[in-house]
Amino acid sequence: MPLSSLTSSPLDLSSVERRGQPTACPEPVKKKSRPHGLQEAPTYRPTDEEWKEPFEYIRKIAPEARQFGLCKIIPPESWNPDFAIDTERFHFRTRKQELNSVEGSKASPLKSNTISPSRSAAKGDGIGTRANLSYLDALGKFHKQHGTNLTRWPYVDKKPLDLYRLKKAVEARGGFEKVCKLKKWAEIGRDLGYSGKIMSSLSTSLKNSYQKWLCPYEDYLRIAKPGVHQQLELEYGGPLTPSPAPSPLKRSNMPTPASARAESPARHATDALQASLDGSSRDSDRDVSMSDAPASTPQKTSGFTAVNVGGFKPVNSGFTSVNRPTAAASEDRGFSTPKPNGTPSTSAKNTPEYRSASALGPSGLKRQMSCDSLDSARKDLSNNEDNDPGSRRSKRLKKEYPGTKPLPLERYAEDYITLAQKCEQCGKGNEEGSFIVVCESCDHGYHGTCLDPPIKIKPENEWNCPRCLVGDGQFGFEEGGLYSLKQFQEKAADFKQGYFENKMPFDPVLNCHRPVTEDDVEHEFWRLVADLEETVEVEYGADIHCTTHGSGFPTIEKHPDNPYATDPWNLNLLPLHPESLFRHIKSDISGMTVPWVYVGMIFSTFCWHNEDHYSYSANYQHFGATKTWYGIPGDDAEKFENAMREAVPELFETQPDLLFQLVTLLTPEQLKKAGVRVYALDQRAGQLVITFPQAYHAGFNHGFNFNEAVNFAPCDWEPYGLAGVARLQQFRRQPCFSHDELLWTAAEGVTSSGLTIQTAKWLAPALDRIHKRELAQRGDFIAKHDFIAKHRDAKHPAQCHNCVFGGEGDDDCPMTLKIDDVDVPEEEYGCFYCKAFTYLSRFICLKTGKVLCLLHAGSHPCCELPESDRYLGKEHALYYRKSDDVIAATSKRVADKANVPEAWEEKYEKLLDEEATPSLKSLRTLLSEGEKIPYDLPSLPVLKAFVDRCNHWVEEATNYTVRKQQNRRKNEKAWQIGTRKSVGNAQHDQKEREMRNVANVYKLLDEAKQIGFDSPEIMHLQDRADAIRAFQDEARKVLEHRQSHSIGPVEKLLEEGQSFNVDIPEVEQLSRLLDQLQWNEKASGSRGTQMTLTDVRELIDEGNRLNIPVYNDHLAYYMEQLTNGHMWDKKVQELINADIVHYPQLQALADQVQSQNWPVSPETMAAVDQILHKQREAHRQVMELNERSQNPDYTKRPKYSEVAEVMKKIEELQAKPAGTHELEKEQKRHEDWMRKGKKLFGKTNAPLHILKSHMDYVLDRNLDCFDTNHDKPRVPAEPASREPSPTERDKGNRWEDPKFREVFCICRRTEAGMMIECELCHEWYHGKCLKIARGKVKEDDKYTCPICDWRVKIPRDAARPKLEDLVAWQEEVPNLPFQPEEEDVLKAIIDNATDFRNHIASYCNPILATASEAETQRFYLRKIEGAEILLAYETNFFRQELHKWSPVAPEAPPVLEVSKSTRKPRPTKLQKLLAQYGVDDPDDLPESVKGKANSLKRKALNAEAAAAAAAGPPGSIVMVGSPGYGPAPHTFFSAPPPATTNPPQPPTPTLPPPPTPNTTATTALTPPPSSARTPWTWTSTPPHRTTIITRIIMTRTTTTTTTRPQACSCATARARRSRRMTWKSAC
Repeated sequence: MPLSSLTSSPLDLSSVERRGQPTACPEPVKKKSRPHGLQEAPTYRPTDEEWKEPFEYIRKIAPEARQFGLCKIIPPESWNPDFAIDTERFHFRTRKQELNSVEGSKASPLKSNTISPSRSAAKGDGIGTRANLSYLDALGKFHKQHGTNLTRWPYVDKKPLDLYRLKKAVEARGGFEKVCKLKKWAEIGRDLGYSGKIMSSLSTSLKNSYQKWLCPYEDYLRIAKPGVHQQLELEYGGPLTPSPAPSPLKRSNMPTPASARAESPARHATDALQASLDGSSRDSDRDVSMSDAPASTPQKTSGFTAVNVGGFKPVNSGFTSVNRPTAAASEDRGFSTPKPNGTPSTSAKNTPEYRSASALGPSGLKRQMSCDSLDSARKDLSNNEDNDPGSRRSKRLKKEYPGTKPLPLERYAEDYITLAQKCEQCGKGNEEGSFIVVCESCDHGYHGTCLDPPIKIKPENEWNCPRCLVGDGQFGFEEGGLYSLKQFQEKAADFKQGYFENKMPFDPVLNCHRPVTEDDVEHEFWRLVADLEETVEVEYGADIHCTTHGSGFPTIEKHPDNPYATDPWNLNLLPLHPESLFRHIKSDISGMTVPWVYVGMIFSTFCWHNEDHYSYSANYQHFGATKTWYGIPGDDAEKFENAMREAVPELFETQPDLLFQLVTLLTPEQLKKAGVRVYALDQRAGQLVITFPQAYHAGFNHGFNFNEAVNFAPCDWEPYGLAGVARLQQFRRQPCFSHDELLWTAAEGVTSSGLTIQTAKWLAPALDRIHKRELAQRGDFIAKHDFIAKHRDAKHPAQCHNCVFGGEGDDDCPMTLKIDDVDVPEEEYGCFYCKAFTYLSRFICLKTGKVLCLLHAGSHPCCELPESDRYLGKEHALYYRKSDDVIAATSKRVADKANVPEAWEEKYEKLLDEEATPSLKSLRTLLSEGEKIPYDLPSLPVLKAFVDRCNHWVEEATNYTVRKQQNRRKNEKAWQIGTRKSVGNAQHDQKEREMRNVANVYKLLDEAKQIGFDSPEIMHLQDRADAIRAFQDEARKVLEHRQSHSIGPVEKLLEEGQSFNVDIPEVEQLSRLLDQLQWNEKASGSRGTQMTLTDVRELIDEGNRLNIPVYNDHLAYYMEQLTNGHMWDKKVQELINADIVHYPQLQALADQVQSQNWPVSPETMAAVDQILHKQREAHRQVMELNERSQNPDYTKRPKYSEVAEVMKKIEELQAKPAGTHELEKEQKRHEDWMRKGKKLFGKTNAPLHILKSHMDYVLDRNLDCFDTNHDKPRVPAEPASREPSPTERDKGNRWEDPKFREVFCICRRTEAGMMIECELCHEWYHGKCLKIARGKVKEDDKYTCPICDWRVKIPRDAARPKLEDLVAWQEEVPNLPFQPEEEDVLKAIIDNATDFRNHIASYCNPILATASEAETQRFYLRKIEGAEILLAYETNFFRQELHKWSPVAPEAPPVLEVSKSTRKPRPTKLQKLLAQYGVDDPDDLPESVKGKANSLKRKALNAEAAAAAAAGPPGSIVMVGSPGYGPAPHTFFSAPPPATTNPPQPPTPTLPPPPTPNTTATTALTPPPSSARTPWTWTSTPPHRTTIITRIIMTRTTTTTTTRPQACSCATARARRSRRMTWKSAC
């Protein structure tokens, strides 16, 4: 299952140290002291501006930081990228680390039975710890094999003796014999820390111990070690010394064992048998459950194995056997199968990659080489994770290798059993007369006779082979568990807390243990590294591939909108920066161009190493605890390597590539003693660490943290990269990429926009080096090939050879040469011997398919053919990726590109040397070429400055040679307009005058000679100077005879002078002469024309400016005209500004201007014309209105709106025209008629324009209420939203009738808003019409409408005039002077009401009315009450009738004479003034406002009197008072009246007879005179019902006060006859 499919609890990022968060660890002040006395590496804090470009900043700090090997960069505060990993799905495998392993681990190759004092005896200064314990384990095995068990170590002076240190001390002094001869034992004892009083006894003890325990083993090593080393060299692919030269060792007759892969039969057999013994498979043992807490680690065993699973880098997998079987299938699968003919086959049990555990038991040793674990590789393939079988760095991301189908379990066991029955030396089985002994440690079998020395008797006890007794130095880290980030955080926290819980001293101030500091962790780390007795195991999630696990930085693929996804410091983008050489690598390299992430815990470490290919590296800590780094400058790399070899020579003896494996630490103290500079720094969350090329570095973690690292390569890296490739080839380590391919790709510009000069600068020397190297290697190989071809017959060597390399090859030359520029997989051009990439030339064995570089082509055995045949080319082929010519041409092209700046500089120098006055055109061309070169040219600024100076001269000269005078004048005028508004105008004028000086022309000619250049403009300027001199001579002649010249010749000569664009004295004099001639001509032509004061004044000013003499006829004439114009203007201003304008005099002045042609101001003349025009127009309109208002035909009289508009215009005039007073009187008479109408509608205080809008509203309301066509008497109906669906019969006569509409309420309109149902008549009313608020009615309240109960008051916003009053008001219209705007509306209101009165006349007959008509009467009363005019007779009749048939109130309704507004009257201005000062009497007001109050009081009385006079006939007295019966207030009763006997009822008033319908409206509706009115009389007829309905509509149990109903739910179901109030909201 892929790790990405697993899900665990997410990591709480607030629980870890993060930059910019409260949990962030503050950056401390620089430490005063560190362990081992190390100096701090530099720390840099770039600004926001410096941070923008990473490579530029690194280039800036590199000179200083390179001296330390590494440095720390703290980004600006504004830079804080998001953590982009999904912590729920992020899972990783760890590697186990035992801290005292990395300095010299307990890599015991045996299941040692030695006693524990070995560790105590080996305890020392930490040097060579791993070599120490390996030696002691092998020593114990040796003695046990020879029957001498080391049950206890020898003691000297009551202390265990460290035999390894004793051995090293003896070796340092020349060996055992020399020490004995020179008597150095006492000295050795002191070195070992003994201080015995009797040194002779100490010397004897040390000598005896050495003789007993070490001498036999050392003698054995001298015999066995050469053979073991020879076997290791064959497996290593060559001699163990780091040299690319061919191995001098004699080849064995037996093929060297091939590397065993995960699918080898031996491995499967081991797994199968192990499972059968353990009861569970090894795979299941390796897995860790995904619970919250990681599963316990597997049982620890002695020794170490490389189980680098989950994307971790293998530490020692770069070397495989070179003598593998030739079968292609065996090469592909990585293991060999037994041959059918029974010939010896290679064994997978004796390879560095795999060694089996002894006895196949759980305590079997894990003694594998630090390469890809076989199980881990299989897991990686199944999990689709990056597997990496070649190097510490991952190779390019490739497709997964197809796995081999596993064999059955029985086959595995069979292969394993047969494995131990074959001899590793000869490959034969257990034949008759021989026996096979099996090594207890590695399970390999050997014939007794094949051993050296041979064994004649099969040993009965445990036996170890020479290789296990000598030791091969293999070491690696074990595989750890599988974790999520949260799980690993918990594990790290628990471990740190448990470890330091009892180690820290008690602090009495804090009353607890002292907190752990960074110095505490650092001291404890190095103590544990050097301590052999205390073993602490931690886990480290290292080298986790971002391609499969994700990067901590946002990426453009997953986070396109995140700004940090495209940030140049994003480690996903840093290797591919335009300035990084890695951008020329065609594919991704995990760990180099694709980041790796690291998850650490306390004490987890990364050992000494430098980066692959000596590249730069950048490491960013996303979050977590501190990470301490140690760095060594690249200049001290050789010192460091020598110090390591001197410290642990045993490890380098069998592992010359030890420093590539990242498994060894050496304390900084030891390195400093060796003269190596070591520096340290502490990295915290949000900080970057940069390491420099070839710089070794190591470090450890202080706790749980998460880092991400990647490599990058600026331009200065290339020489380091080439040296790194040479070092990899020296140690036969496979590189991560082809350095030659990178250079060639950069030369071709495939990965960039093309070859740039910056690229060519570093690429040219690099290509030159590989060009020379390639030609030399090809030449050497061709020379050897040619020599062998000529000397095939040693006795008769040939003089010449037709070779394919010379282009003359024939069948005599067996060599195959191909030039094939095609991309091939890297596996097909990697040297089989030195692992280097053979990009440009590769030598292929056609029999085995092995590829060799030219250094090892022919010399290294790739098949069974002899060396001469291989050089000759039999069964071999030589492939050139690029021919010699192509390499040379490309190298030259790049060199030429790099030489472009130098070539330009040479061209520049040549131009200056060859010409004394170089051409400006040539200089400009050279400058243009230089500016196009994207590189810094030293001479370019100088040339640019010179060309700019020449261009400036040419520009100034052009001003005098090219531009025309009219353009100069235009520019000058525009310039003057702009500069008048600016500061410093005088200075600019002075500068401009200096530039136009004619002397500048001659000055420029002299300056051109001084500059020293050639240009056509110089000759043009010289010609212009000659033309100026000729003009000056001609101008002097004209100025001497002024009066004899006309305008034309002077103007032509002036234009010629102005075209020179310089200030010439003669030009100014000619210009003044021309201006005077032109003024005389202009003044003469303007006489007799109408001119303004401004025109005359400007003409006179122009004459004065031109020095026209005062006796000039034209100038004298215009002076007189100007005086007359001023006098006229002064008189007009006096008339206009007078209180009363004298229009006849103003008209006379206007006429005088036309007759005398006086110059006047256009504004003044326009004002005069405007005043006269307004006066004439107003007088005309007034007279016209007065005339029309007297027209006998009323319809031809003017509209009132016309009069109002004209009167508004007259108000703007200073004097009213004749006839205005009569028009005002008529207007007032018309407005009195309008005020009478306002009073009828109750709008007395409203403005006049309100009358029309209110009458429109009345008409609109009456049209609905008096509608008799659609709104007819009906039974009570439900609103449409409450009524059930109609039946088929109803649809036919109601719902499908387009004219039908269901109307309600007194307004007779459709359902809208909140609706209220009367409990008596069941009619629905709008809450808005009755002014009942929704929130004031309860659900249980009941309601009686004002139609059923006359006491319920109907809210009215305005008074309702009686129809008779409106008719009387209408009769006054023909007597008005103007046609009122309200006439049409008034007529429509009266006609509508009259039609309705005629319609209901039949229902208003008291004789014919019966109880059956009660509902009809109620229906029409509802319509009458909703109308906005009062039908008094009909209203009183229906009210009396309804009270007679359906009494509700205890008394009969009063007679209604008027219908007034129920609104509170608007206060008058006087009332507002009294309220403002808080008084009731105007006399109590302050003296300052009494005058205003009296004025308001008089106006109110006048208005009241005017209204009263307008209401009645002339001479009549109108009594104004309140009626006897006012309308009952609109209320709900909260409690019923007390239960009493029925009170005596007043008699029902008798109504006057109704108007006769057949008579005209005027006659029928005219009320009788007031003196003839009959008073109302009461009849003794009792009501039909003696019980008066006073049902309580809304009740409360605790109060009897009047309340308003509250809103109730519309969803409450009620019966139609529930006699309850119902609320309804329209949808």
